[in-house]
Amino acid sequence: MKKIVIYIICIIMLFFLIPIICTIRFNNTEETISDNYENKTILEKIVDNKDTEKYNYGKYKTIKLLHTDTGKVEKVNFDEYVCHVVSAEMPVSFEKEALKAQAVVARTYTLYKIKSKKHKNADICDDFGCCQAWISKKDRYKYWKSGQDKKWNKIKEAVYDTKGKIITYKGKVINAFFHSNSGGATERPFYVWGGEGYPYLQSVQTAGEDNYDEYSSEVTISKTNFVKKMKSKYKKFNINWKDKNCIKINSYTEGERVKSIKIGNKTLTGVEVRQIFSLKSARFSVQIGKNNIKFKVIGYGHGVGMSQTGSNTLAKSGKNYIDIIKHYYKGVKVENAN
Repeated sequence: MKKIVIYIICIIMLFFLIPIICTIRFNNTEETISDNYENKTILEKIVDNKDTEKYNYGKYKTIKLLHTDTGKVEKVNFDEYVCHVVSAEMPVSFEKEALKAQAVVARTYTLYKIKSKKHKNADICDDFGCCQAWISKKDRYKYWKSGQDKKWNKIKEAVYDTKGKIITYKGKVINAFFHSNSGGATERPFYVWGGEGYPYLQSVQTAGEDNYDEYSSEVTISKTNFVKKMKSKYKKFNINWKDKNCIKINSYTEGERVKSIKIGNKTLTGVEVRQIFSLKSARFSVQIGKNNIKFKVIGYGHGVGMSQTGSNTLAKSGKNYIDIIKHYYKGVKVENAN
């Protein structure tokens, strides 16, 4: 009789204990998954990697790069090429989100240039005046002198964190112009190259660019050399220095650059003056001295599209790379290449 009672008691105990044991076991497992930072990070990386694999460069997984100094064409991995462009175009000291924005802009600009088929035997060249700047890893390491691996890895992270991301407008790759410093406001391409055609490139404001060396510059030239430079462009140029209005700015663009300026018997655009006198920007004022002409210049570059120093300022204020891109390119999407 006692044995039967003991069996009954054991069965009752097991009936209550098994659910408790199972509950404790599974609760501990859930706690481990949710609280284990390393496992969570791995899981997030797997998800992120699946997401980045959605991109498709089509036949441009490798591109043909023309080295203009040698004339040789080299086949390079697309995103490795972008790493070299970003290292050539933007200081590695800039914020990570600014570097990521530059990576997406460079990738987009590359695809746009490839589609334009500017070169017969290559997809793109390493001349910034024609396509965009490019520098070898060896030369970049020489320039940095110290901490090279850490700096290069920072650039690679910016490129591969945005792998496959490009900028589109109404489903098409945009012409992603960029420049060094807008001087506080970007420019519409109409005032630089004429024509419209780029509704996503408007004049926008950016604060904080005056904190960079690229913000302001001066060019002083003797009146004799001033006349020589003007006559090299316009043979019938003449100017009366006694006339207080011999140089007069007539109008400004939306981006606060010189739109029209009268110099002697000629009327020029600010862009033309910038080219003739090698100014860093078409946003300038003119001072006429006794023997010299002084240009006071604001900004660096044509002013169209993304300002690099402006993007760094936005990144410092907490903006991410998509925020930065959408600030400078209106009505666009940042999406995977397709």
